[in-house]
Amino acid sequence: MNRSPDVRRIAVVTVGRSDYGIQRPLLRAIDAHPRLALQLIVGAAHLVRGFGDTADEIARDGFVAAAEVDCSLAADRPGSIARAMGMATMGFARAYEETRPDIIVVLGDRYEMHAAACAAVPFLIPLAHIGGGSTTRGAIDDVFRNSITKLSHLHFCETEAFAGQLQAMGEDAGRIHVTGALGLDNLAALPLLSPAEITGRFGCIIDPAPLLVTFHPETRAWAETDAHIAALLAALEAQAAPIVFTYPNADTAGQVIIREIEAFARRHPGRVSLVPHFGTAGYFSMMRHARAMIGNSSSGIIEAASFQLPVVDIGRRQEGRFRPRNVIHAGHDAPAIGAAIAQAVSDDFRRTLDDLVNPYGLGDAARRMVEVLDQIVIDSDLVVK
Repeated sequence: MNRSPDVRRIAVVTVGRSDYGIQRPLLRAIDAHPRLALQLIVGAAHLVRGFGDTADEIARDGFVAAAEVDCSLAADRPGSIARAMGMATMGFARAYEETRPDIIVVLGDRYEMHAAACAAVPFLIPLAHIGGGSTTRGAIDDVFRNSITKLSHLHFCETEAFAGQLQAMGEDAGRIHVTGALGLDNLAALPLLSPAEITGRFGCIIDPAPLLVTFHPETRAWAETDAHIAALLAALEAQAAPIVFTYPNADTAGQVIIREIEAFARRHPGRVSLVPHFGTAGYFSMMRHARAMIGNSSSGIIEAASFQLPVVDIGRRQEGRFRPRNVIHAGHDAPAIGAAIAQAVSDDFRRTLDDLVNPYGLGDAARRMVEVLDQIVIDSDLVVK
């Protein structure tokens, strides 16, 4: 589209499927705005074929990367993660030198996002952070999220409670904007797939309604990942329903989970499906048609309530987040997980969710964010905290 010469350049950083699906409504809103120019900086897991070919998804959506940052290493041990952070910081520094954005937008709490935030500091570019103020005690992401908060100049948070937490951390109220959860904007924008379309596209067993399983390592207890995934799979052995696994994020010990769920699928041909990456529309469609969701993904805490979908949240990865009443918590032992699944799939529990309203927002976060990005005054008062 034709833009005025005084267009404001907005760089949005995406480092994998976990943030891109959430960010898509904001990317489109920025791209459609006459006074804003989108600079999409694509890096990390997007550039690794083993994580669902998500760079191809970005291209299919019509977005062109203004810069790419390759910082992924083959291993998933702590030393490799730390080295990837260093590579990412250098890569994002080069990207900012090339693109010279007016504002940089980062989302969430991954180590690659933290590197993107750190690299912005010497450039004196305002940083807008999506998703601050929440808590996930079972993951090192908690540290990165809070660090990004202190590095950032603008905050787009999901709830009033999270805004209060940001103020308790010393952030000025005038920099905090309660927008709701950005991922919920997709619910109105994306057409969902029918069961037949899901089966045709992904090969999943969808009748009867399956259990949707998304399980990530607890990065504060990554050495226990073998035991954690073993307990989950032992509980799933006893389930008669079809099971659909998605792959974990690129975290410490993530390959352990991939190895075990692939072996589990081989032992249960015809009942267990593996889908490395659904894409947002496919994943939401699975939420619509699943019997219950099992694992420890933030999507079970934030988006699943919009589908009145029962969720079994396992372990400590999401500990500290506000859990809507569709979420049942379980520890890392097979009997507890099994009991929670039995409750989640029961007709009695599902009936209690008929009037559930998602507490994380109404799905207009992108509009609110774009208003701020367009109208905020960029000067020394904004950059200095």
